[in-house]
Amino acid sequence: MPADLLTFLSPGMTWNMLVVYGFLIGVILLFAFDLVRVDMVGLLVMVLLPLSGLVTPGQAISGLSSNAVVSIIAVMIIGHGLDKTGVMNQVAAQIIKLSGKSRNRMMTLVAGTVAVISSFMQNIGAAALFLPAVNRMCRQLNVPISQVLIPMGYAAVIGGCITLVGSSPLILLNDLAGSWWHANPELVAHQPYSPFSLFFVAPMGIALVVAALVYFIFLGRWVLPRSEPMADACNLLNHDLECTYGREVSKVFELAVPGNFFTRRLEELELRPKYHATVVCISKRNGRYRVTEPGRADVIEPFDVIGIVANEEHARNLADDLGWTLRSELNDLSGVLSMDNAGITEAIVTPRSELVGKTFHEYGFRKKLRVNPLALYRQNQLILENISEIKIQPGDAVLLHGEWEKLHLLKQKPILAFTEHLKGEILYPENALRALSCLVLALILALGFNIQLSISLLAGAVGMVLTRVMTLDQAYRSVDWMTVFLLAGLIPLGIAFENTGAAGFLATSLTHMLHDFLTPVTLFLLVGALTSAFTLFVSNIGATVLMIPLAMNMAVQCQADPRMAAMLVAIAASNTFILPTHQVNALIMRPGGYRVKDYVRAGTGMTLIFMAVVMIMFRAVYGMAA
Repeated sequence: MPADLLTFLSPGMTWNMLVVYGFLIGVILLFAFDLVRVDMVGLLVMVLLPLSGLVTPGQAISGLSSNAVVSIIAVMIIGHGLDKTGVMNQVAAQIIKLSGKSRNRMMTLVAGTVAVISSFMQNIGAAALFLPAVNRMCRQLNVPISQVLIPMGYAAVIGGCITLVGSSPLILLNDLAGSWWHANPELVAHQPYSPFSLFFVAPMGIALVVAALVYFIFLGRWVLPRSEPMADACNLLNHDLECTYGREVSKVFELAVPGNFFTRRLEELELRPKYHATVVCISKRNGRYRVTEPGRADVIEPFDVIGIVANEEHARNLADDLGWTLRSELNDLSGVLSMDNAGITEAIVTPRSELVGKTFHEYGFRKKLRVNPLALYRQNQLILENISEIKIQPGDAVLLHGEWEKLHLLKQKPILAFTEHLKGEILYPENALRALSCLVLALILALGFNIQLSISLLAGAVGMVLTRVMTLDQAYRSVDWMTVFLLAGLIPLGIAFENTGAAGFLATSLTHMLHDFLTPVTLFLLVGALTSAFTLFVSNIGATVLMIPLAMNMAVQCQADPRMAAMLVAIAASNTFILPTHQVNALIMRPGGYRVKDYVRAGTGMTLIFMAVVMIMFRAVYGMAA
């Protein structure tokens, strides 16, 4: 393009700047129309930028070794280790206990907890640690995970504004503002620089977190993606199994035994022959004691809560005949019988199985293997009654119900061959202390010794492997590579913005255009908007380094406090809700099943609320002049 045409478009613009803006528009279009997967967008940027000459090949792949990407990989491994040892199960159980069945209450507790944790550790770490727990809670409560992950992710980002160590821009704030202050003594009347204290930004951060929670509580049903309705949480059979076994044993139900019930043994009730119902759990003494593999000799007492597998018609008949109360959903037994913890699968009796020639009762199937047989399928015949007394033959198909962990343990034994992939995994609570120690090690290195976050978290991840919390192969499988390549590809785009001066050119041009209209209020609005826009495409650190000197200079011209202008830049660098370019937004994109339009819809309102709260707090708490 001729130089005079560039001058006509905008004096000072270069060809490289124009190309960078073209890349930016191209990325936005690819995101907006879902033309390719988001990680492919990152790979395309990684390849095309060096071919265009805007960055060097080394800069193009530098994202793969960046602090943010390495931190994400490490924290995914740490999070998997905590989940594998049952630590996050305990966290999820406590939140479920407090939230009950309320989506809003669960979302508020999760988001609020993540925000508090994020105030003292990097927000990506807080979000990644809670991902497994949120997954379990949503499945257990039958809440679409897409309704929870965006509020949690936004809370993690905003929570970093509560302290000066919660996010990279705020960590840099004192250094960058102090450097400008000492380099321009005449502009500040030779006054000494007063650094920000650790909790100076806390009122702002807390107000932003509260505003975000209120936003999602009242507007979440409209701004969050409306996922497809989840399958009935009690429906246990997939399509293939239902075609084979019908609907006789398709759902799990919870029944409450009244206080006037006469204590009886299970075999006396004859639930299987009369109702084709299998008792899979008995909760006694207000949940203090549970029988998860009940046998014929176990007793049903007043005030017990019973979990059965049957169909709805038979469950209602059973409840009516015995005077029990059929509950509409799992309540007392949700932690045991939810699809996240237990389910139905099919297994085949192998020719060499020790079951061959014995009955389930003779073998002690329930007590020995700790799972419940529901039905037998032999030579195209479905058998539901008296299956405990039938001699097992090679090739018999057995329908089993049990906790996923126990089914995984059974799979390792040469007794049955499973026909389906088992959900869940074996947990190793005996390794929980080691997993927590690795997390504490990472936090101590990062917060106590000021070691770079990526190295600190990587030390914790390596510790997980060395202490045998997980194997190296399991560590590799725990990483979501889609997230990694999305971020690694967008980082060189930020480098191109900085290398070509495109970001600085845009900021300076807008400042000159609006110079005559600048007051402290309009200045802060402009600085906040520019920083927020840059942070969507440039790293938040890059946007902070670029904007703090510019904002402080502009503040002096408007007779505003340059320290407050610098603080505004550091806070506005967290206003990254509209696109999945922030590492937290990228992290939750795949687990939540989000598309770019979901971030645009939820993030637009969050962005406006963010800016409104920031301006109000600067006026009300930090003394910004009108």
